[in-house]
Amino acid sequence: MIRRFVAVALTVLATGTVAVVLHQPDPAAADRRAREPIVIGHRGASAHRPEHTLLSYEAAIAMGADYIEPDLVSTKDGVLVARHENEIGGTTDVDNRPEFAARRTTKTIDGRPVTGWFTEDFTLAELKTLKAEERIPDLRPDNTAFNGLAQIPTFEEVVRLAQEHGVGVYPETKHPTYFDSIGLSLEEPLLEVLNRYGWNGRKAPVFIQSFETANLRELNKKTRLPLIQLISATGAPYDWVAAGDPRTYDTMVTPDGLREVAGYADGVGVDTRRIVPVGPDGRLLAPTRLIEDAHRVRLEVHTWTIRNENSQLPVDFRLGDPASPVFPRATGDVMGWLEKLYRLGLDGVFADDPGMARAVRERVFDRGV
Repeated sequence: MIRRFVAVALTVLATGTVAVVLHQPDPAAADRRAREPIVIGHRGASAHRPEHTLLSYEAAIAMGADYIEPDLVSTKDGVLVARHENEIGGTTDVDNRPEFAARRTTKTIDGRPVTGWFTEDFTLAELKTLKAEERIPDLRPDNTAFNGLAQIPTFEEVVRLAQEHGVGVYPETKHPTYFDSIGLSLEEPLLEVLNRYGWNGRKAPVFIQSFETANLRELNKKTRLPLIQLISATGAPYDWVAAGDPRTYDTMVTPDGLREVAGYADGVGVDTRRIVPVGPDGRLLAPTRLIEDAHRVRLEVHTWTIRNENSQLPVDFRLGDPASPVFPRATGDVMGWLEKLYRLGLDGVFADDPGMARAVRERVFDRGV
């Protein structure tokens, strides 16, 4: 990401006029900032607002995120919208809308049955009548205060918001094999929106991510935008599973696997456990060599997901009385966890609270602590 820093000093002269003095950026400071990890607002600022809403993305921008992350699925009429999943029973008020009751159904998504309401069964106009809701109210009860205040945003609306505020976008294509199977490919409308807004080159503030591999290989032939291969702590890319390929994500993080990824992608987005494994007691083990191995083949390393709540942190960074009923959702030592990850040399973090991630980054890098 390109960061520009111009210091402007306003000096009031004795005559009462105002002179604008432009100071040249400090090259050393600019270089240091260019090498700092980026902060990606995970689904916006989902620790503070219902995820994948303009409210959440706006909060992330205000907190200092460098990028905002929309997960993308398709409507019936081929418009990309931001939802964690194409099943929207848990993220909207659709279950309370009698006019859509008959659309509740069961589908097989990535090899498993899912019951609910699906974006691909709604036109964009119909989806826009729904209201977004907090997906995990037990963990984030404060976010429920915003239920009903926002619609499902389109990808175009997210891009427009990002450009208005000078931040980047980091879209994820969700279930690309599934959407291809029903004639609603995600990649073409994704690139069409980005092209329309002039984001189509290597220097555009965009990363495109996927847990699958085939669509990233396809995108590699169609765009110069940076591509990120997502790597879970377990399992395998669904396109490999569907094709009967026995390889797993474990294969992908070997030196040879990373070298293969480097042939079609520019980086990897990995579960934190791929960087610092967790033992049977929930405590951290010694870091792996993944960052070093990935950097050796010129892959960036971004990690997900940094969350504030005790239940979402390694045991080493939990705070408070585990017997307390509020312990799981209470804030742990997320700053300590972030600092540990930053010091391992990664290139970016996905954070539910991008303000926290930004503050720790400034403490670790800008102040040299």
